[in-house]
Amino acid sequence: QVQLVESGGGLVQAGGSLRLSCVPNQRTFGIRAMGWFRQAPGKEREFVAGISWSTGVTDYTDSVKGRFTMSKDSAKNTMWLQMNSLKPEDTAVYYCAAKVDLFRSIMVPPTTGYDYWGQGTQVTVSS
Repeated sequence: QVQLVESGGGLVQAGGSLRLSCVPNQRTFGIRAMGWFRQAPGKEREFVAGISWSTGVTDYTDSVKGRFTMSKDSAKNTMWLQMNSLKPEDTAVYYCAAKVDLFRSIMVPPTTGYDYWGQGTQVTVSS
């Protein structure tokens, strides 16, 4: 069973930065997109950002545009989420996810329909 492993979460003051990373626990074929989601206490999990593995096209939810940046190393199936200018409302458990398709490339990262997930990493932003 493929599982994604996140790291890099922690406690930071408002205005600070964190860098999350995500890598599968085993070699995984057919990754077409990877994404980050987050879930705050009492709220539903929401899409934060995604990246196409073939085109490098990224997509971000409006609340993080200009502050968060995704990057990847396709050869290592590794991706990162650089989070700058963090706000208390960014506090949540962050999950990485991968979408796999053995036959088709994905040009634009989707916001739903991911196949593999990580266990999550806590990000806490203090005011």
